Amino acid sequence: MQHYSFLDLAPIPEGQTATEALSATVDLARAAEAAGYHRYWLAEHHNMPGIASAATAVLIGHVAGQTRSIRVGAGGIMLPNHAPLMVAEQFGTLATLYPGRIDLGLGRAPGTDMVTARALRRHMAPEDSFPQDVQELIHYLGDAPGPVQAIPGAGTNVPVWILGSSLFGAQLAAWLGLPYAFASHFAPAMLGEALDIYRQSFRPSERLDRPHAMMAVGVCAAETDAEAAYLRSSQILAFARLRTGRAGKLPRPTQELDREIPASVMAQVQQALSCSATGAPVTVRQRLADLIDHYRPDEIMVTAMIHDPAARLRSVQIAADVLSDLRAPAPVA
Repeated sequence: MQHYSFLDLAPIPEGQTATEALSATVDLARAAEAAGYHRYWLAEHHNMPGIASAATAVLIGHVAGQTRSIRVGAGGIMLPNHAPLMVAEQFGTLATLYPGRIDLGLGRAPGTDMVTARALRRHMAPEDSFPQDVQELIHYLGDAPGPVQAIPGAGTNVPVWILGSSLFGAQLAAWLGLPYAFASHFAPAMLGEALDIYRQSFRPSERLDRPHAMMAVGVCAAETDAEAAYLRSSQILAFARLRTGRAGKLPRPTQELDREIPASVMAQVQQALSCSATGAPVTVRQRLADLIDHYRPDEIMVTAMIHDPAARLRSVQIAADVLSDLRAPAPVA
């Protein structure tokens, strides 16, 4: 593991507003930069009361403008919701404003329910054009001229990542020779198989000469195991409500999860969120070390859904201290 990075959904906690959530995102991005995180990614979600990152490219520009050196990007843009040219123009503009700091992760899912997806797209295409759309987008960001150009965008060669939680993304990233990020923080079932396929099938490209795999891990760290478990109850409750069609703002933590969540739903939530590390620094260190040893990622992307912004800042700092210590030395050139 060479790098550690952070994924932010700009959560809106209960009792707070989107304005406060976006301010907390800037504070967290600055703290992540100071703590040595390599990237700070934001994710596209729509029609979700507890997430403020729907206009992802706009928020990326804001975060990049409020930081100095950390890479800022999308983890990701849900490409079926957008015309490739418009994404190329948006991220080409970002790369022009913040040279060498912008990443573009691309997802195949809508990032919302199908009713909202129709509101976003107006016309739903029956075919899956994701592979073709990715290649079209890469072309717009590249150096080859064409009848249609992204301006700004052409020649910026913004780094493009394929995101996924199944084997499809792994196969596509390998075939195109692109870096790959697996959404193991909420869908870990196929993580090992996907990474194996990606590494074994990877074809070097002009953009990448060897496979680069990232795995996402939910981290909730605090001074004690008990405090961390209490803080993490917000994420567990939010995920359970999402699974049962009751999405809302990020809940306040609770000591009574068993009363809030039926056992059958809790089992599903615990499985979905199992790629995680919760506890005091020593506990988090052991869990992250085990995950790194087992999956051998090139990069870890931490995410944290914690109601209290100050507690989230502290968790991000603890995770950085641990991951900095676990980071492998850079290879000799």
